[in-house]
This record gives sequence, structure tokens and C-alpha cells, in this order.
Amino acid sequence: MCAQRVTVGLSGGVDSSVAALLLKEQGFDVVGVFMKNWDEKDENGVCTATADREDALRVADKLGIPCYTVNFTKEYMDRVFAYFLDEYKKMRTPNPDILCNTEIKFKAFLDFAMGLGSDFLATGHYARLAREGGRLRLLKAADKAKDQTYFLAGLNDKKLERVLFPIGGLDKSEVRSIALKADLATAAKKDSTGVCFIGERDFKKFLMGYLPACPGDIVDLEGKVLGRHDGLMYYTMGQRRGLGIGGKDFGTGESWFVVGKDIKRNLLLVQQGEHEELYSTSLVCNNISYVTEPPSSGQYRCMAKFRYRQSDQAVTVTPLGNGCRIDFAEPQRAVTKGQWAVLYNGDECLGGGEIDDVTPLKPLPSCFNV
Repeated sequence: MCAQRVTVGLSGGVDSSVAALLLKEQGFDVVGVFMKNWDEKDENGVCTATADREDALRVADKLGIPCYTVNFTKEYMDRVFAYFLDEYKKMRTPNPDILCNTEIKFKAFLDFAMGLGSDFLATGHYARLAREGGRLRLLKAADKAKDQTYFLAGLNDKKLERVLFPIGGLDKSEVRSIALKADLATAAKKDSTGVCFIGERDFKKFLMGYLPACPGDIVDLEGKVLGRHDGLMYYTMGQRRGLGIGGKDFGTGESWFVVGKDIKRNLLLVQQGEHEELYSTSLVCNNISYVTEPPSSGQYRCMAKFRYRQSDQAVTVTPLGNGCRIDFAEPQRAVTKGQWAVLYNGDECLGGGEIDDVTPLKPLPSCFNV
């Protein structure tokens, strides 16, 4: 009987390297594929994809598996980056890593893997899958500090039936240890950080290269001008750093936070200190995607997070057509349009959707167009 074939997305990092190693040890016919999704040099003139591909090839050679390269830069530009820019033009704060998973890694790449005659696609994501009672469940990783189910919430069980997450049951330290023991070239490689195509570059500087700046005034909630902003799209709800107005220079000496945007008048609205304007009581997702199906045909309670790294928060979900309203048990800080609300029942990720509207705990003054 022939071994089942698995295509592994080799990113050039330690996680996907160990995923490939474990699958080979389990007896799978492993094929490595490096995806090129971005075709631009960083601020130092270096194309990081080139170095990552070389690392992926070194790992494949060490494991004795073939490794191919597939170029998805056009698909990425059309399906992810164009959307990313459009959302910022609308003064929202999108999450391109979620869209990259739904449109590229587990759509274009999954189709490519199946075209190679593979039975499964595997990645180095920190997540787990469990088949119980005829139902596929997407579960948080064993290493909660590394869990990536937030970024996988847009996938459904039909896609996940063909997916493996080999390292989902391991701690990061175990993954590093396995890589070191196997003498993999990526064993000590630093983890990538930041938005997938930006990495560790200055975010505002990157965005300015694609969207024209439209400077305006920074004002407090009484309309007093405190400074100038570079363009409303470069700021997000709850932002403290990079405003250029030090707390010690105005008012109480506390830090200033972004609490809203008056798009019509091109005003960035700020408040000094952690006040009610930073908080909200509910949100609306116009569309929501479930991994399998909603827990109930009516209103239900569960947990949720509204940004990566946030701890789970108690909520009540009310279906609204293709979307839902999510009411918070406790007011939530800096919930941002364009980000995702992801739902959980214990360790199980139920699904999620893009945040389209937010109900503030304390509305901003009516003199502002927000």
C-alpha cells in the first residue's frame, strides 16, 4: 500500500521545517513547497523571500524530500493586498493575515497541493484538528502563547478536512528542540513578526509608499488643536505611540489615545487617559464564517477575542442574517472596524467575521462626524 502524500508549505522557518520532519517520521510521502507571495525588497534592499527559500531548500535536502517553488504573487496582490489598501482607504484597520489564509494558503495553495496528487496539505500553524462525532473541530494549540486559531477562523470544515497541523500539540520549546536534534538549518532562526508582507519594517512608512498622505489636525474632544497627523488611515483606535503629542505637554500629563476619526473634516480625535471613549459594549459583523455550523439557530453565549493575543472575553451572539451582533459581558477596549471578532467555546474555534460596526460605551460629542 502506497503512503499518503502530504504537501508541506515550507516557509523557511523552524515551525514548517519540524512539521515536515514529523510527517516524514510518521511514514507520509512528503513533498515540500515554498510559496512566494510577495515580490519586493525591504528597506535595506534585501528580498527576504530569497533567504527564506534557501532555508526551505536546505531543510528539504536534509530531510531527503523534494522541494518546489510556486509563485502566488499575482493572486496575493489581487486577493489580499488590493483589499488591504482598499480597507485603509476606508479608514478601517484590516487583518491581511486572515485573508492570506482564506485566499492563498488554504485556497490557491490547497488547490495546488491537490493538483500534485496530495492527500493532504500541511503547514506549521499552531492549531489542532479533532474529529469527534462525525464533526471536525478546530482547536487551540497546546502552546496557548503561540496559538494561531485566530488567523484560521475564516476556514470551514470542507477545507480543513484536507489539512494537517503537525506541530499543534507541541510547545514552541519542543519544536526548537526537535529541530536542533535533527540539525535543521532553521533550528535557531528567529520567528517572523508583523504583518506577513511588511515584517519588521516601519508600518507607517510602508503604507505611505502606497497611499498618499493627507495631513490634518489632531484635536481633543473639545475641539482644541493639539498637533498634526500624517493622514487618518495611518492611525487606529486606541493608538498611543506616534501621535507626536507628549502627555507632559498638555493637560494632566497622561498619555493621549486615538478615540475616533472625523473623516469629513480630516480630524484625528484623541482623549487623554483611559476614558470611556476608548471602550465599547457591542459590535456587528455583517458576515460571519463558521468552521462547521453555528452552535444554535438563535442567540447563544460563548467566548470571543477581537484581536490576536487578547484573552477570551465572554459574549452573547445574536444572529443577524449572514452576520451577527456580539454583546460584551464587560466593556471592551479599542475594538476596531476591519479587525476580526473570533468566537470560541473552550478550546474550540467556532469561526469569526470582520468587525463592521461598534457601539461605544460613551458616544463622542455630536459636533464630530463619526
